[in-house]
Amino acid sequence: MPASRRHHRALAVFVHGLGILAAVPALPTATPATKVEAAMVAPASPTPAAAEAARKPEAGQRAPAPPGAPGVAATGGVIPVTPAAPAPGMTTTARPGVPRPAPPVTVAVAPAGTPAPGYRIRVRNDTSTPLVTTVRQELPVGSSATAVSAGGRATRPLGRNGAGEVTWRLTLPARSTTTLDTALTATGPGRSVTAPACAYSSDGERPYDCGTATWQAAVPSPATQVTAAQPWRRPPVLGGALAVLLALTAAGVWWWQRARRRRTGFEPTGAAPAAAGHPPYGGGPDAPAGGTVYPRPAAPGPAGRRRTPPAWLMVGVAVAVLAGVVLAAVWTGSQRVAAIDTAKQPTSGAWKGRSATGALGVPLREQAFEFTVYRMSCEPGVAANRRCQATVGVRNVTPEQQTWHGQLQRAYLPGGNWVSTDEDATRLANLGRDVFAHPVSAGSRVVLPLVFTLRGAQQPKQLELRSGVFSAGVRVDVP
Repeated sequence: MPASRRHHRALAVFVHGLGILAAVPALPTATPATKVEAAMVAPASPTPAAAEAARKPEAGQRAPAPPGAPGVAATGGVIPVTPAAPAPGMTTTARPGVPRPAPPVTVAVAPAGTPAPGYRIRVRNDTSTPLVTTVRQELPVGSSATAVSAGGRATRPLGRNGAGEVTWRLTLPARSTTTLDTALTATGPGRSVTAPACAYSSDGERPYDCGTATWQAAVPSPATQVTAAQPWRRPPVLGGALAVLLALTAAGVWWWQRARRRRTGFEPTGAAPAAAGHPPYGGGPDAPAGGTVYPRPAAPGPAGRRRTPPAWLMVGVAVAVLAGVVLAAVWTGSQRVAAIDTAKQPTSGAWKGRSATGALGVPLREQAFEFTVYRMSCEPGVAANRRCQATVGVRNVTPEQQTWHGQLQRAYLPGGNWVSTDEDATRLANLGRDVFAHPVSAGSRVVLPLVFTLRGAQQPKQLELRSGVFSAGVRVDVP
């Protein structure tokens, strides 16, 4: 056989073998009928040696896994491969995801219709067993508690810029709702007050659920009076002043033109006087009757001097024109400034969505998530590794499940330095659960603690939270 034909036959056998190997995983599993036929063909009673060999695997072979063992398929022993997590900033497919189970304790906060800031907190236990919980309500900066329902303890703020809190230690009966009331001092006339509240586990560290509300004055505020603009900024006054200046300028120019015409006008015509020693043209005793053939030209008169406008007139016209230009510029600028919408958020450049800034308890929305920071507490002292824990609520406002990452959540210090989330400490605070490894399903909301590890005695002044690398994110000012 020629060498070329041998090579072709070997290649054909190799390709045929690869096809058989590729088709083996796609073979159907054994049906009950096949198992019955196999049992009929097999011997009725195996020998003791064969049974012992079947019970003991040979050396170097793995014992077969039980049918329900995790990670092993029922047929063929195929181990499923878990898809890798997407890179930061990349959204997942349009799957809503599996919502997380509801927390055993829920919190709802509502403002009270009182002249002073007040709140009503409803804490409900949805389980069939009693639960011990710790409820904390954060007080805004500059406010303190004036009345607290039975069992509550108010903590005064530390320092002028600190924030206090009200704490309750409750035992919630099964399937029950407990109502708590608080009254606070106003931070200023006409200012709204936001005070979030959270229910924690018995140790006071793991949040069950949180709620927030903003109190506003119950009495109707007087109608907003529009402050009149300055007289020189009113359009009618500016227009009248500009018209007067133009009229004065036109009158000055007309008066100057008339005076110039008077000074440079022609004198009345008449006989020119004869020069001394010379007879007049065409006359005299010796002059011929018909006059001279070449008369002498008359002596030229004095040349008229060109009049220029007075200096005060030129200065006045220049001042009038300059004043008109300045007034027009001021009026145009004031109109543009008045047309600016102060409530409109600034653009975020190349980021996706718009950035938002707020305080504790205020929901802030960015591209995919709505973040609410309910509480921020730091360990006292100046230790090298001092931890600060933030209780954060995350709501997915998109129709897709979204992933987020710990490296994108930051705590900023007063000097401008920042630290990212300590993922190991955050996992420990969440009872060993990696909150960043599981996507947030569409429309769901989770409340969880985030831990930041700081060095030194500085307290974080702002938290930056975002769903992705290219998201504009939100910024929360913390006291």
